[in-house]
Amino acid sequence: MKLSESRVMLLRKPHTRLVETLRPLVAPDAGQVRIRVQACGVCRTDLHVIDGELPQAVYPIVPGHEVIGEVDGIGVGVRTLALGDRVGVPWLAWTCGDCRYCRGGHENLCDSAQFTGCSRDGGYATHLLADAAYCLPLDARLDPVAAAPLLCAGLIGWRALRAASPCPRLGLYGFGAAAHILTQIAMAQGILVHAFTRPGDLAMQEFARTLGACWAGGSDEPAPHPLDAAILFAPDGALVPTALGNVRKGGRVVCAGIHMSDIPAFPYRLLWGERHLTSVANLTRDDGRTFFEVAKLASVQTHVQRYPLADANAALEALRDGRLRGAAVLVPD
Repeated sequence: MKLSESRVMLLRKPHTRLVETLRPLVAPDAGQVRIRVQACGVCRTDLHVIDGELPQAVYPIVPGHEVIGEVDGIGVGVRTLALGDRVGVPWLAWTCGDCRYCRGGHENLCDSAQFTGCSRDGGYATHLLADAAYCLPLDARLDPVAAAPLLCAGLIGWRALRAASPCPRLGLYGFGAAAHILTQIAMAQGILVHAFTRPGDLAMQEFARTLGACWAGGSDEPAPHPLDAAILFAPDGALVPTALGNVRKGGRVVCAGIHMSDIPAFPYRLLWGERHLTSVANLTRDDGRTFFEVAKLASVQTHVQRYPLADANAALEALRDGRLRGAAVLVPD
């Protein structure tokens, strides 16, 4: 690869494999920075993009929205970042700043929002362009590979926890990248974590216990105690009534995935008793600013499996098959 080229893993259309492609290395536009990618996490949302399940996705697209790298190009008007700065590029890539949601502090709900690795090319690449105002400045001492999953798995878990709080007893359905980070944060806050995995996945249940979960079992098992809240990371709508059945009166069930299969009909008694069913959508820049301080205080340690950038398809298959303990991270050569 020439220094004037960028190498990307390109998804030409849904339901196809990513293809390694060379592109000219372009200069950033006004307000943008160019980033030399050091690491990019592999997220379940990437599978939804590949499977054509997100209406906001455009194709062809370079996936990846858990990006950490160094600024190596600066567009006109950028004054908040300098060459060599370490930054994170999360899911939220741009918002209009003028709609009722943006003005009201809910930029995550902006109807015109753009998303990294979905409607704008992402971090399965050696370089990417990003709006400087939506990059998160990061400590240069951070290990980029270990920190990459924090850019989405960590951020969306943090937003979901805030939506679920207060919750002395918390259930987590789907124990992947987000849950393994959130368990550590919850533990640091004195929350008792109950981990619900795929039925029969004893290895994942043991992994949850090693991170501090007070109980771990299959998603088909009842909770040992009524829960104050449950967060669903698994994209299975059938788990919604299951989770409602495990939370106490007045408790909350938070759906944290961007896509979920249809929720089946369930008896009203599961919702009755002032139980709350809600979702979290995307994230805000404020989530990013607050989360990294929380993660630092909780001494979060991510469990990652490194893959070369060219092996992105293998990393995605491992995620789809449930073979990951923690998170996969792509590392350019």
